[in-house]
Amino acid sequence: MPFIPQSQGQRRAERVRLEEAIPAVVRFPDGNRTSGRLKVVSMTGGLLCVPKPVRQGTVGKVMFLTPSGAVLGSAEMLSPLSWELQAFRFVSLPTEDHDRLEVTIKLYLKKTKDDHQDAQRGQGQIEKLRPW
Repeated sequence: MPFIPQSQGQRRAERVRLEEAIPAVVRFPDGNRTSGRLKVVSMTGGLLCVPKPVRQGTVGKVMFLTPSGAVLGSAEMLSPLSWELQAFRFVSLPTEDHDRLEVTIKLYLKKTKDDHQDAQRGQGQIEKLRPW
């Protein structure tokens, strides 16, 4: 059964800025497609780096690979942020793809939190060793 992302009141979905850009493809109903790289992702949409902007309101199938597996969902292209950056929102996401995306986002959030804690620990050790 497809999952249709819903806004949850005033709270925004957690966004994950990807360290490495993940290859992505958008297929449109007219048969055209565009390739790009996924830069930011959330449970409700994301940000693609594309060769040229896609017209706002265009709906297509977005496909990309995550550490948890492939994600394929219908997405509406939002207003481009620049000549290269295209925002999108998921219109429909099958349950399995939703679950894979959720696991991936949690993985990236945990890694970011762990990296931040390691950096703080390292900074604390440096402060202890300072002569002043």
